[in-house]
Amino acid sequence: MDLLRFTTAGSVDDGKSTLIGRLFYDSKSIFEDQMEAIEKSSKSSGEEDVNLALLTDGLKAEREQKITIDVAYRYFATPKRKFIIADTPGHTQYTRNMVTGASTADLAVILVDASKGLLTQSRRHAFISSLLRIPHLVVAVNKMDLVDYSESVFDEIVSEFRAFAKKLNVSDVTYIPISALKGDNVVDKSENTDWYNGSTLLHHLETVKVDADENIIDFRLPVQYVIRPNQNFRGFSGRIASGHVRPGDEITVLPSGLSSRVKKIVTRDEDLDIAYPGESVTLTIEDEIDISRGDMIVRKDNVPTVRNDFEAYVCWMSEKPMETAKQYILQHTTHTTQVFVQELVYRMNVDSLNREDADKLSLNEIGRVKLKTSQPLFFDAYQINKKTGSFIIIDPATNVTVGAGMMRAGSTVSKETKTNRLPHSPDVVWEPWNISREEREKRNGHKAQLLWLTGISGAGKSTIAKEVEKRLWESGKQTMLLDGDQVRHGLNGDLGFSPSDRAENIRRIGHVARLFFEHGNIVICTFVSPYREDRDMVKSLFPEGDFKEIHITCDSKTAQERDPKGLYEKAEKGEITGLTGYDADHEDPKDPALVINTDERSVEEAVEEILNLIS
Repeated sequence: MDLLRFTTAGSVDDGKSTLIGRLFYDSKSIFEDQMEAIEKSSKSSGEEDVNLALLTDGLKAEREQKITIDVAYRYFATPKRKFIIADTPGHTQYTRNMVTGASTADLAVILVDASKGLLTQSRRHAFISSLLRIPHLVVAVNKMDLVDYSESVFDEIVSEFRAFAKKLNVSDVTYIPISALKGDNVVDKSENTDWYNGSTLLHHLETVKVDADENIIDFRLPVQYVIRPNQNFRGFSGRIASGHVRPGDEITVLPSGLSSRVKKIVTRDEDLDIAYPGESVTLTIEDEIDISRGDMIVRKDNVPTVRNDFEAYVCWMSEKPMETAKQYILQHTTHTTQVFVQELVYRMNVDSLNREDADKLSLNEIGRVKLKTSQPLFFDAYQINKKTGSFIIIDPATNVTVGAGMMRAGSTVSKETKTNRLPHSPDVVWEPWNISREEREKRNGHKAQLLWLTGISGAGKSTIAKEVEKRLWESGKQTMLLDGDQVRHGLNGDLGFSPSDRAENIRRIGHVARLFFEHGNIVICTFVSPYREDRDMVKSLFPEGDFKEIHITCDSKTAQERDPKGLYEKAEKGEITGLTGYDADHEDPKDPALVINTDERSVEEAVEEILNLIS
């Protein structure tokens, strides 16, 4: 029987503890003496109904105030699955506790009070869940009994959250209307929501797939202890953070960079033929190499980033603000070293998800930070490997954890560099070419330009773009066509279709398009590119006037009838979700250079309009 770790989060009094109590109660996971105790406590408090929240609110202060303060971990099981629940607090000052509870979760249940709507703290917790790369979100719209089980209230909250979730790094979001107090759609289907055709919360928790979320490719073993019981045995112990290992595998030890082979994988019970993530093992190797606690054993041809300066997203967890240039202690896997905060690149506004200039992070604030350690770290980007991409920051004066961080891939960029780069281009500074674009344009006999065709699948973007390129080529122009399918099977074959992957897809395409542009080409890009912010980022890479955004549009019914790739048919069968133009919106351009409605224009007419646009 597999295990699901999930966390509950949301604003104050949204009903998180009551929901967990309801899960326990309706799934018959409460002992008789527990039930008697909470019935007695509820009665002594003058409550009419049994307060199921008392099952998880264990602290005296929690029971007196009827709130959650600490993270309460609870275990229960059904015939289909085992569960570990982290019931996290909703108050803003306890956001750090929410980070702790969510750090190991496979799924997050974000509760929203139907009578209050989507509040700041629910947005904050949803953002933190996405930042922590929790792959599955459930938005449980609670207290439906207070709004007479109104479908319109539920739909309004779902619509508002969907608009917010477009900017989150989560691909799987499920919406369920519930009443934790009354039990509607928690374990059993409710007759009060006959308009809702989805599953109950428990059924979703029992059936959601989480097996694919673990990194079994990149072998990383942070060394925790060196075992030397006698002269004939030296082993290096630790818990495998990711990947797998077999006897005979070539390994490299960091930071020394020395290589060897695995001789044995030793455990208390027996030697193993293969070991996987989460297993605590002792490796013996063929060569005598000096290895100690804090070192890392990795596969020889698969080495993590090794450096002592990097950028990370940091959630600040101390009432004392983060100080730049102050010495802290950084704990990363089994490695401890001194760290200095060099600069705060920006602070995140959790309501709008906009980036704000700031000089400090205060309690519960999140920002992108540039750090420098006294010793090199061996790490992967958090989005690739949670175990080797995360760390905590400790105040050396108090030994209190003051921050939790998630590492970013790539090099850092200082504030001084910002003034020399294009806006919205956080990681790239364009250097002058050996042969200038102007010289190339002169030889080509035409200016370099970018034509960006955006619109829903089936609108006709690719058909029009191919004909435009053909006409330009026939007239002697230097062209480059970048198409969605083309790059998805090559350059961006590692990306999915979550909002974050879509953003990364467009970011890469934008920079590739800029390279062809700088070589004097007329670059034609045809991508769904549903988010306005992503398209604006690409636009910011190009000189004023050289990026021409063209909206290719048609009626959604027409697109579904055309269905050139069979995507709408798959969406209708439930095989795919989040298809732009079907169950996801396309953010139309605000000020496009052209709008071409293919319900009204033929391909030939559309091509002529675009050619007339090119100067």
